[in-house]
Amino acid sequence: MLVVVRFLLLAFIKILASVFFSWESAWIGPKPDDVWNRIRLVVILNHTSLFEPVFSRLLPFGFLWRLSRYASLPAADKTMNRPIAGVFFKLLVPSVISITRNRDATWSNYLGGIAPEAIVMIAPEGRMKRPNGLDKDGKPMTVRGGVAEILKMINQGYMLLAYSGGLHHMQSPGQKFPRLFRRLRMNLEVVSIPEYIKKIEQDELQQNKDPQSFKVAVIKDLEYRRDSNCPVSDDLTFRKKTDL
Repeated sequence: MLVVVRFLLLAFIKILASVFFSWESAWIGPKPDDVWNRIRLVVILNHTSLFEPVFSRLLPFGFLWRLSRYASLPAADKTMNRPIAGVFFKLLVPSVISITRNRDATWSNYLGGIAPEAIVMIAPEGRMKRPNGLDKDGKPMTVRGGVAEILKMINQGYMLLAYSGGLHHMQSPGQKFPRLFRRLRMNLEVVSIPEYIKKIEQDELQQNKDPQSFKVAVIKDLEYRRDSNCPVSDDLTFRKKTDL
């Protein structure tokens, strides 16, 4: 019964997003046949807002059904402790685990609880970008290394890279209500997880001869892909600041 409720909620968000926003999206590189049935990891890059579920507009209903059954989300404890956002994500995702931003037992517990059939969804930057292009502490947005551990654990299927154009022009962190009828942008890319791991390992072994550099290489690669493939934001404030 809960699976049906989650699917209907995701479908409702998808329909609302179609009605209240205009969309631009593109695929980067080839899209394999039957890819939506083989995705095991969804990586959202350029994390700017808790309203990012509106990007379900770009996902087919069949994949939303799979998410309603198998999605697994590591969510910041700060988000999950919010009275509305916490309840919303618990209702939307079948397996949502609260974690801290520290390397502690909460992260180890999450990794150990990933089911074999899970579709892991993660925003690997680990915090939201503010309109000035930095995090809330004024630091540059970087990818955290936990995504590399998830890749090694899954080691099969495909990774969907979702490059967000940003949502500050629709809703910035701290704003309670979104602004409607904005243009939202996202580019999508699919890569084979085994092939991705193999390429990263081969490249790093040739350069550094150090297997422990896998995590650092994944971070560098995802940051490069994010900076290269994210669409240009409609947020004029951010654009003016970054153009200086």
